[in-house]
Amino acid sequence: MKKSEAKERIEELRAEIEDHNYRYYVLEDPVITDREYDELLAELEELEGEYPEFQSENSPTQRVGASPAEEFESAEHSQPMLSLSNAFEEEGVLDFGDRVKRELGLDGDVTYLSEPKLDGLAVEVIYENGELTKGLTRGDGVTGEVVTRNIKTIRSIPLKLRTNGGEPPRLLEVRGEVYMGKDSFREMNERRAKEGKDLFANPRNAAAGSLRQLDPKVTARRPLDAFFYDVGEIGGVELNSQEELLDYLPSLGLRVNPYTRKCIGIGEAIDYFRDIEERREEIPYEIDGIVIKVNDFDLRDLLGTKTRSPRWALAYKFPPERARTKVLDIEVGVGRTGALTPVAVLDPVEVKGATISRATLHNQDEIDEKGIRIGDEVIIQRAGDVIPEVIKPVKGERDGSEEKFKLPDRCPVCGEPVKRPRGEAIHRCVNISCPARVKESIKHFASKGAADVDGLGDKLVEQFVDEGLVESIPDLYRLSKEEISDLERMGEKSAENLLESLEESKEITFSRLLYALGIRHVGEHLARVLESEYTDFDDLEEANREELEEINEIGPEVAESIVNFFSNDRNLDLIRELEEVGVRYERPERETKETLAGQKFVFTGRLENYTRAEAQDLVERSGGRATSSVSSATDFLVAGQSPGSKYDRAREEGVTILTEDEFEEMVGVG
Repeated sequence: MKKSEAKERIEELRAEIEDHNYRYYVLEDPVITDREYDELLAELEELEGEYPEFQSENSPTQRVGASPAEEFESAEHSQPMLSLSNAFEEEGVLDFGDRVKRELGLDGDVTYLSEPKLDGLAVEVIYENGELTKGLTRGDGVTGEVVTRNIKTIRSIPLKLRTNGGEPPRLLEVRGEVYMGKDSFREMNERRAKEGKDLFANPRNAAAGSLRQLDPKVTARRPLDAFFYDVGEIGGVELNSQEELLDYLPSLGLRVNPYTRKCIGIGEAIDYFRDIEERREEIPYEIDGIVIKVNDFDLRDLLGTKTRSPRWALAYKFPPERARTKVLDIEVGVGRTGALTPVAVLDPVEVKGATISRATLHNQDEIDEKGIRIGDEVIIQRAGDVIPEVIKPVKGERDGSEEKFKLPDRCPVCGEPVKRPRGEAIHRCVNISCPARVKESIKHFASKGAADVDGLGDKLVEQFVDEGLVESIPDLYRLSKEEISDLERMGEKSAENLLESLEESKEITFSRLLYALGIRHVGEHLARVLESEYTDFDDLEEANREELEEINEIGPEVAESIVNFFSNDRNLDLIRELEEVGVRYERPERETKETLAGQKFVFTGRLENYTRAEAQDLVERSGGRATSSVSSATDFLVAGQSPGSKYDRAREEGVTILTEDEFEEMVGVG
């Protein structure tokens, strides 16, 4: 591809990707699949890598490309981002409406624009000549933190404004709210729980914490979204009302809230509040009320502002979703990664139509900070789908019988010592054979990427442990056909198949066994990193924190987790038991050949004998390069079953297409 052709294709891809973002986030009418979108992005990334002179800070590929910052800089807003006055009762809203009419000297109804009040983080995004140049948090309203690189990771925020053939505004300071949807929040917390990480208390905290990460790569992995509803300075465009503004912003590719409503008179705004309150649960993100704004900008100017809030807007807040109850006890749960989680056992109380009898207390620090004791009268809340939590104790109700709570020094299930890793709020049982952890540990051990025991599903694991047949991972390899076939929904054939799969799983690579052990923070990739540095478990057992931290990609937190694991005798016994029952690990050959030197491969469709990662590894070990998208620079496309659009593109570009058998012959296997 000539440079001129590459430049043209890069610009074409950028425009196409941004158009798909607009269709997906603003119009909510996507016209391609996620897979096709990823292929476009991958092609752009490859072209920009080959032609770095055409790279741009506002390319879609740069949303996740920035390096971590040491700290956030501060910057002033050109116009203050004011907070809003609040009303919690209808009377306060009526008073607001009367004051607006009185100060404007009007007898007739004032027109308002009302919208849901998102429970997120207020931001200002600045565009100059259509290009995103800066992103700020609200901060104290006068000065905010510069979070530009993190703002750029949010795909619903355009990096370049749409112009539809015209000129973009010379300057646009658009203001809105970054938030996290209910479903996304719940799914993220479920993932964090499986990984043994702290849970976010609510979507607002999750959004705020995600946007203020020093490493934008962390922000990019968080499911953030944004709506826009206001502007600071705007150059070259004249807008006369909130209604005009909300019509104009989507034309630039900026999302506005679809639930916004024009209200003639304050009475209609109150009716809107009641409607939104009834529909609150169906709205896919957390809201805590509505915002009522005078529509006409000239009338806003006449009304002016107070020191900290505009006189032309009001936040009408929902009644808090809280209730009062009593802490009957505090129990401690133990998760797969050994995390000890204190849970308040409550006198049952109804909140938002649900009966709440338990609420998370998160960790010891939170219990101490809030001063919660067993026997306390407490205030609890349940916002949307968030796990119920204790907000605070009612200290004035104490009679002296309340008891302070401390997490135990030993695991309440297995009795092993509990450790609190440096820099963390969570206490953990580090014994992998703890009965509370064993079911989840076995499920993880048998999963794909680990021992990959075919036929050992979650329900079967539950049966094995509940029936007392399996008390630790090595017990899997001690099961007999009779024990398995006697279980519910299992017969001789199923038992034979499972035993065969278990036997096959005994031959495993060092990295897969490392990952299978479930060492906290050691995923598949880090297991391979460790495999490249250590010969066997004896070597790894001798490793100290300082030595581990010298390895690329391993930081203090991961190093401490590894050292803690191998300093526990029960974990070492587990490894020895696995060896005793016949589990044998080996380090795969890593010799690099040069048979494919300089040649580029792309894979499409499902391969029979390899995962995508394994096939790409074969290419790289033979001196070639595996890329994710087809271009004129691609030498070979390996097509498995049900190939995608890459197959058609390869034919158009004249790329040589290989079957899996032909690929194996080329790399010298099979």
